[in-house]
Order: sequence, then C-alpha cells, then structure tokens
Amino acid sequence: MRRGLTEEVARLREGGVVPCLAIVLVGNDPVSRSYINGKIRVAGQMGIASDDRFLPESTSEAELLAEIAALNRNPAVHAILVQLPLPAHIDKQRVLEAVAPEKDVDGFNPINVGRLVAGGVPLPPCTPAGIMELLDRTGVALVGAEAVVVGRSDIVGKPVATLLLHRHATVTLCHSRTRDLAGVCRRADVLVVAMGRAQMVDEQYVKPGAVVIDVGNSFVDGKLVGDVAFDRVLPIASAITPVPRGVGPMTVTMLMRNTITAARMQNGALGVRR
Repeated sequence: MRRGLTEEVARLREGGVVPCLAIVLVGNDPVSRSYINGKIRVAGQMGIASDDRFLPESTSEAELLAEIAALNRNPAVHAILVQLPLPAHIDKQRVLEAVAPEKDVDGFNPINVGRLVAGGVPLPPCTPAGIMELLDRTGVALVGAEAVVVGRSDIVGKPVATLLLHRHATVTLCHSRTRDLAGVCRRADVLVVAMGRAQMVDEQYVKPGAVVIDVGNSFVDGKLVGDVAFDRVLPIASAITPVPRGVGPMTVTMLMRNTITAARMQNGALGVRR
C-alpha cells in the first residue's frame, strides 16, 4: 500500500500538488511524541509534507482553537491531526469539532462521523479503515459473516462495527458489561478486540477458524502486547494480527491515504481515489 501511495504522491507533485499533513501536539507526552515521530517519518518517506505544531502544555483552549483555525484557512495544508490525549484543561470534543471536515483525516469531526454512519465518508477513521483493508486484502468473506467487536470506543469500536455492518456482516458490539463475553466472542467468524486490557482474550474466547484482529497495545514487563493472548490463540485462529506490527502500521498507512485523498478533494486533482 505504501509503495502505491508513494507513487500517487509523486503524480500529485508532478501536477503541482504537494499533499501536506499538519500534526498538532499539546504538551510533551513521550508516548504521543513517539507516535507523532513515526507518522512524520512515514510521511517523509512517501513525499508527503508535514507542518508540525508542537505546543506547550500551558497552551489554552482558545490558543489551540486559534491554531486549528489558522490551519483550516491555510490552502497549503490538506490534512489536520490533533494528537490525543489533550491536557485536562482543554475540551477534547470542542477541539475535534473545530477541525474542518475536509481536513479531518482522523474522521472525528461529528460531520464525518455522521457521514460514516450514512455510508459515504471519504475520510474514514484510520484504525477502523486499516482493519477493513486487512480483511479485504486477505480475502476474508464478510457478507453474512458473524462479526463481534469487543470495545465500544468512538475511535475504534463503534466505527469498525459500522463499517462491518455496511459490508453486510452481522455485527455484535460488546463492552465491559456484556454478559458471557467469552461465549459471545466464540460465535464470531471475525473477532475484533479493542478493549485495552492486556491479553484478556485467550483460547476460551475464540472459535476454531476465526479471524482475530487485535487492536490493543499495553506494556507488560516492558514488552508491548495486545488484548489477545497471541501464542494461545494462534493455533486456533485461521488468521491473527500480531502486536506490534499488526494493526498499528495499517493505522499510519491509512492516515497517509486519507491525507492524499484530502489533497485530491481540495484541489480537484484527478478525482477522489479510494
């Protein structure tokens, strides 16, 4: 995917359009900074320009909103990503709503959330879109399949359940209060786990032959692990994503695809390619 997207960027550049991603970070959280550095590195490798705004922890909500408004007005910036979490004194929802929908490459603006539900969003949330790409490129049949999503976050659980529903899967969305969670999960042909609980899902949760997508990432004894006990589920599943180097790289790749799509939309360049 990245090779193909790099070729797209080269064609856009030849036509005078340089896709540009602005990343806004408030504070200096080391985990957030690490995520951002990875995104900036991949963008540079693909020929995507970056406009990085690293703001101090003391930045007020009004100052952050003014920064976003300036990026919205800047025609050279095609995509805006506000790195979460934000400091406690800033209203996250107000900030996400301030990002122009056509530049909202995270898919968090309420307008884009509504478009996702309606089935016509050009800039889908990156992690859910990456999950769908993984399923499609490995030939997983979704029509009529029983899909179980564990975790109801606005970032992963709800949007990936919506995308699976659009693809005619029968979808069950679970959460921490779901009764007999293991029993519900064992029904799944496709199991997506995004609970944030390290290695919670073991072989008792997985039907033989199921496809397992692990979105979790937690540190246990200094090692990055997912929500799925990988070694215990691997012999049962027909396919499974590892942690790390599973869903994570797909999320970054879909961010780059959304940036390119946004640049095309804003410049009327060769139409919108999905």
